[in-house]
Amino acid sequence: MKCIDGIILKGIGGFYYVEAANTIYECKARGIFRKKNNSPVAGDNVKISIPDEGFPAIEEIYPRRNSLRRPPLANIDTLVIVCSTVDPAPNTIVIDKMTAAAVDNNIEPVIVISKSDLKSGTELADIYRKSGFRVFEYSSNDKDSALNIRPIFKDKITAFAGNSGVGKSTLLNTLYPQLSLDTGEISEKLGRGRHTTRTVELYKLDGGYIADTPGFSTVDIERFNMIEKDNIQYCFPEFKDYLTKCKFTSCSHTCEKGCCIIDAVNNGIIPESRHKSYVAMYNEVKDIKKWQLKNQPNV
Repeated sequence: MKCIDGIILKGIGGFYYVEAANTIYECKARGIFRKKNNSPVAGDNVKISIPDEGFPAIEEIYPRRNSLRRPPLANIDTLVIVCSTVDPAPNTIVIDKMTAAAVDNNIEPVIVISKSDLKSGTELADIYRKSGFRVFEYSSNDKDSALNIRPIFKDKITAFAGNSGVGKSTLLNTLYPQLSLDTGEISEKLGRGRHTTRTVELYKLDGGYIADTPGFSTVDIERFNMIEKDNIQYCFPEFKDYLTKCKFTSCSHTCEKGCCIIDAVNNGIIPESRHKSYVAMYNEVKDIKKWQLKNQPNV
């Protein structure tokens, strides 16, 4: 039996597919990971054992640089958050929860606004450019608008995330036709896309790895990646210059008089929708104890 290091590309049905030494191994995970509530996920750097007979096994999960619960991924450099201008309409609280989760985990969030041929995404793009994020507008009818995004993937581990139906798989197919990912139509009855991507899977592309992820609903995102209330303020980069200037050091930046962040919102410097998302996120966790957040299921 020998042991080698590799990276998990995907997990499905209790099996994990690990790229190691230019080979992909179908592996089982040791039961100890489940007991420790630390299941392997795509992006994990691992040590696997290869026996003379039987399945290879994941023996060790190396320390993670970061991880997300939704999508379940580890060691990510860039999180590309795809939102559409229509069908489904953009939901800023979902976008903002994902950007905050990325910032909280030292991951760069990048916003891609799809379906710009159906409705302009300029207003939405302005919100996130003003907040300090890289933003791209994309139309499936304009291949050049997709190719403008491609340089950010080089030599990185990049994850795509967003509500169902926003066009994540369509964008990836435009950039990398060899993937031939399934895409779905929008359900007129439900007003959202069908989940065409079923599992998180890393694809080796442009010197790094790119992950397509299952789409999710607003309800899904409310269950994952909750941040401690005192840390949320640091997950909104546009707040940085104002955090120490409020009248009271205990300011929650939600409704207090003398809050510099609220003044910046009222003066049009900080987008109103971003502050509304911050307040919603703060209120969601303000009464939850730190130990309760820490005891959320791991990825």
